[in-house]
Amino acid sequence: MTKPAEIRRTILAMVEERGADKTVCPSEVARAIAGQDETQWRLLMSPIRVEAVRLADDGLVSVKRKGRVVDPHDFKGIYRLAPPPTSD
Repeated sequence: MTKPAEIRRTILAMVEERGADKTVCPSEVARAIAGQDETQWRLLMSPIRVEAVRLADDGLVSVKRKGRVVDPHDFKGIYRLAPPPTSD
């Protein structure tokens, strides 16, 4: 069983590696943890969403839909993960 801490670490590492102007698909995070077996990585999609919301609440990532930052507690469908917005 994948622990939430492993999911958080993986999300943060992938978002940081991707950089400020890029995003990460949650399925990429799932594959990084579980490998390419679809039956395995798909099981991680809900736990990844939970951790993504927690990270967004903590100000460590932003959740985006269609290129825009959305409320992590009120979005549906496909989303991507990005660094938090900067306050320049």
